Amino acid sequence: MSTGPTTPGTPNPPSTPAPAIPGYSSSGLQKTLERHPRALGGDPVRNVGAPVLSLSDRVINNQSSGPHYAAAKRKPSWLRAKVPGGPEYLKLKNIIDTHRLHTVCEEASCPNLGECWARGVATIMILGDTCTRSCGFCNVKTGKPPVLDLDEPRRVADSLRLMWEGARLKHIVITSVNRDELDDGGAALWAETIVRSRELCPGMSIEVLIPDFLGDWNALQKVIDARPDILNHNLETVRRMYPVVRPQAKFDRSVELLKRCKDQGLVTKTGIMVGIGERDDEVLALMDDVQQRAGIEILTIGQYLQPTPNHLPIDRWVTPEQFTMFHEEGIKRGFKVVESGALVRSSYHADHQADSLTDILKRR
Repeated sequence: MSTGPTTPGTPNPPSTPAPAIPGYSSSGLQKTLERHPRALGGDPVRNVGAPVLSLSDRVINNQSSGPHYAAAKRKPSWLRAKVPGGPEYLKLKNIIDTHRLHTVCEEASCPNLGECWARGVATIMILGDTCTRSCGFCNVKTGKPPVLDLDEPRRVADSLRLMWEGARLKHIVITSVNRDELDDGGAALWAETIVRSRELCPGMSIEVLIPDFLGDWNALQKVIDARPDILNHNLETVRRMYPVVRPQAKFDRSVELLKRCKDQGLVTKTGIMVGIGERDDEVLALMDDVQQRAGIEILTIGQYLQPTPNHLPIDRWVTPEQFTMFHEEGIKRGFKVVESGALVRSSYHADHQADSLTDILKRR
């Protein structure tokens, strides 16, 4: 499978000039190659056998008849994000920079950064800014992470206290990169961050967006025991697309994680992207599957946006009417909250979602 200008698993030498790609500056592309030295999407030929999806010439070989070409597409009129700015945005940015914190808002190039930061809402990313996995859609840099920062839980809790006191923040989302090289995947540091944050911000609800810990259920238990108010683990895409979209993850392992959290009384949440090669019927089948097996309360569905030319191509633009259909079908299937729209991301309107589930959170 061809995902970029380098051979899978081979670092791109810093001195190698970036190839010319129409619509992208050479300096910007060079920065991308340095940020993602490994071919994104991993090496499914080696890891999981013959791939079901090929990026050679942007052909997606996953249709029932004939090849499906994923040509470059111009953004439709309904995709418009707010430009960052304003006093609240600057106040939050100052707190994040002062405490040397990472946010998934910045690392993943979220289109809603301007809107959310202006409301005083950000998604803090712990365990560093370098992920051990190489998902084909994600703009977080991949590689060998630095030494684990054991002081990070304290700094995160202190910064959240400033947000809580200064901006009357009621809800916070904390996420992390994957740290598969650690014995527990960083679960102990996850638990400490949750506990410290609750101690300093007793009136704030805490939502966590966690990795799968490679299916280490003892590690997961450390996070469950810290009792976050909402536990999110994103499926990201439908089962069929996993070999290319999430080559180091497993669909059933992620559903099992969500089930274990729900069984122990946590409010659970998951999210997916659309427009990356799935079909509408597969999205509905995913809803049925996770609702029947894991009883999830919150579901988010948003349009996949290709961060750089080195990432998976956009297969289609999902229309506002289709997003409305997904919302209606999700509610019919038993989800209590469904956020479905082109610019919806996992943490988008997370504070409003928590407000809508106040009674459930109080009972737990």
